[in-house]
Amino acid sequence: MSGRAKILLMSGSALAGLALGCLPANAQQAPRNGLRTGTPSYIAQTPAAPDPALAPASADPQAIRDPASLIQGQSSAVSSRQPPRASGPVQAPALRGVTQRQFRPPPPTVATLPPPTPPATPPPRRRSAAEEDPWAALGVRVGSITLKPSITSSIGFDTNPQRSAAAGAKGSAFGRYEGELEVQSDWNVHELTGRLRGGYSDFFRNPEASRPDAQGNLDLRLDATRDTRILLESRLNLDTQRPGSPDLNANVRGRPQVWQYGGSAGVTHDFNRLQLTLRGSVDRSDYEDARLSNGAILSQKDRNMTDYGLRLRAAYEITPGIRPFVQAEIDRRDFDEKTDASGYMRSSDGITAKLGSTFEISRQLTGELSGGYQNRRYEDTRLKDLRGFVGDASILWSPTPLTTVTLRGTAELGDTTIAGSSGTTVRRATLEVAHALRRNLTVTGFTNFSRTEYEGQGLREDFMNVGARLEYKLTRTFAIRASFTHERLNSTAPGSDYTANVSQVGLRVQF
Repeated sequence: MSGRAKILLMSGSALAGLALGCLPANAQQAPRNGLRTGTPSYIAQTPAAPDPALAPASADPQAIRDPASLIQGQSSAVSSRQPPRASGPVQAPALRGVTQRQFRPPPPTVATLPPPTPPATPPPRRRSAAEEDPWAALGVRVGSITLKPSITSSIGFDTNPQRSAAAGAKGSAFGRYEGELEVQSDWNVHELTGRLRGGYSDFFRNPEASRPDAQGNLDLRLDATRDTRILLESRLNLDTQRPGSPDLNANVRGRPQVWQYGGSAGVTHDFNRLQLTLRGSVDRSDYEDARLSNGAILSQKDRNMTDYGLRLRAAYEITPGIRPFVQAEIDRRDFDEKTDASGYMRSSDGITAKLGSTFEISRQLTGELSGGYQNRRYEDTRLKDLRGFVGDASILWSPTPLTTVTLRGTAELGDTTIAGSSGTTVRRATLEVAHALRRNLTVTGFTNFSRTEYEGQGLREDFMNVGARLEYKLTRTFAIRASFTHERLNSTAPGSDYTANVSQVGLRVQF
């Protein structure tokens, strides 16, 4: 071995010995195979007692002499034990852990697959709304009011224009001209309704038989509150007298006119099912003077009079379709002249009591029936009181959508100028059946019957007519009308019976 190699070997041995002398005792007891097991004490933070042999022997800093002694000589701030609850979540001492799973409901146990959802039941079929009549007049709109004017022009033939009992009565062709106006409001509250019709019959061969006629009414309802309504009504009627009437005790020419017009005002209030109605009325009758066959004038001013009435009705609704009522009425008839042509004072006072009911059994059957008793006392003591049954009936029945049956009836006590007679008892009945063969083709059959009895005179007149009408609507505006009527009067007065047949056809224009 060369000298250089020996020197290197000796240096390495010396360094190894120095290193072994500096290690602690437990480190010097390493296994013989030269491998360390476990964790060194300075890494495991095991506290060790100070070794006097390692105490500083000089004034040099310990970090220079042994840098590892800085770690070995200090107590560690990190515990060598495993921290408690090392595997649990870190949480505050007073806070309990909450997980989202605690709020979830337990899943349902599914044994089998649910059955398939059935399809939704279709909604019930709605009833189709009533189709608008394609032949009805549209009317003329004036603000919130609808006006339906119409004009009818006809031509026909009358076998007895004067309604005379003479065997040689001659027939005549005539022209008939009519105008009509219907009024209907379209308001949220209140209501205005009305109808006015006027006509004139012009006989070509008998001008004296030419005559006018008219009818009309206009009603206004004011809804003051939910349960209180104010009722205002007006009415008009124009007719003519036939020459053979018992009240015309002379041979007259032409057809004297009779004007009847009036109005009423009232209020009705509902107390739950009880309804009270108070109504006052004023009606006026004016008679035109008649012209005699010799040219003289027959005054009829003694027949002009004014009728004042006050009526109270109490009705109770038993069911939504049945409402019976009781009605009491008082009236006063004042004649313009204190005495008539025969010297009788015709002014009178009347009192009337009625029982009746309005009904709506179904949409097919509606109407009103009433009946009662009236007593009329005259100023002239020579005229005995006029008493008798009074009543009204109005029934509308629709057995099928194409057929309508209308029944009307009236029983009333009237006035007369026949000497010694207190008045008249009048009974009237009207039946009308209308059937639509097609939507624009309607056939109507009708009949009227009336009986007039003159109290204290044994005089009676029975009037009857029967006929049919046909209406064919070409468009909403134009319609063709045709009719035939047979009239007959049977009277106990000699020479007063008559028979007449009237036929006509015309064109109606409506807007």
